[in-house]
Amino acid sequence: MAKQDYYEILGLSKGASAAEIKKAYRKQALKYHPDKNPDDKEAEEKFKLAAEAYEVLSDADKKARYDQFGHQAFDGTGGFGGGGMNMDDIFSQFGDIFGGAFGGGGGFSGFGGQRQRVVKGSNLRIRVKLTLEEIANGVEKKVKVKRKKQAKGTTYKTCPTCQGSGQVTRVTNTILGRMQTSAPCNVCGGAGQTLDNRPAGADAQGLEVAEETVSIKIPAGVVDGMQLKVSGKGNEAPGNGISGDLLVAITEEDHPTLQREGDNLHYDLYISYPDAVLGTSKEIDTVTGKVRIKVEAGVQSGKILRLRGKGIPSINGYGKGDLLVHINVWTPKTLSKQQKEFFENMRDDEHFSPKPESTDRSFFEKVKDMFS
Repeated sequence: MAKQDYYEILGLSKGASAAEIKKAYRKQALKYHPDKNPDDKEAEEKFKLAAEAYEVLSDADKKARYDQFGHQAFDGTGGFGGGGMNMDDIFSQFGDIFGGAFGGGGGFSGFGGQRQRVVKGSNLRIRVKLTLEEIANGVEKKVKVKRKKQAKGTTYKTCPTCQGSGQVTRVTNTILGRMQTSAPCNVCGGAGQTLDNRPAGADAQGLEVAEETVSIKIPAGVVDGMQLKVSGKGNEAPGNGISGDLLVAITEEDHPTLQREGDNLHYDLYISYPDAVLGTSKEIDTVTGKVRIKVEAGVQSGKILRLRGKGIPSINGYGKGDLLVHINVWTPKTLSKQQKEFFENMRDDEHFSPKPESTDRSFFEKVKDMFS
């Protein structure tokens, strides 16, 4: 099932400003807030969708990638990793959006009662190098990642300060009356639990570093610098917390003969003067193997042959780019006496005089055609 457009979720057009995005999210979030819609699963899902949309559109970099590549820019996972997001993520990041509408400080009441705050482990970042062939076809990479995991034998107990809620409430007297505020517990860091048994080799949170092989499915059409997310493969959190994410930055390796430009590829084909005059066939590289192409007799240097669909697949699923073959006629720098005499005799021959036709485009026309 296709994911719903983020702009559509918030009721916005694609050119919406940052202020409009924030205003639209607050309207949706307040409408579907769990405290306003207790035990309403549909409202809860809409609340999460609005938060997912805002998480992407409120970030200039993520918004630019989404505008260009759609949901595929995040490997189909969206800002929060699809269904892996939770209410605590939303309130920890966007609690200020709600102001005092639901108990100040953005706390989540948990449908009528205080809900324990869930701590999330830190994210990890790696780079993955891909060949042009891997980018064109999509690939599954297995990488070794060193991540923090709960050590075997680690046990936790309920935090005596916050009684497991992860938050402490303070009441202060002001000229306006008694004010109640909530904040993460400074003893357990908001986890609601403290370390009970710490095995040898574990850190102060009961975690140890372990190497793990992670499988990463990379879709066809990714671009250099794009970042994908593998949910739950970052560092684990202590106690009942959830794991962070593994952020994968894509690096595109140079190809020996092909140059990429968006979804199109470029190939420089050098042919001899006799081949240009008489015509020939040449074998060239593509991202799916070698193919043989025909070069017509009398071809002009600078001509571009377009092989449709031989480029890179669109990451949004809009087909494939083209392979543009640039013809370069190689002029010899040294000639034998006999060859030189032949060309001397051809100087005034009408067959060798330039006669550009309407089909022989200028340089700027060729460049314009190349990008059409």
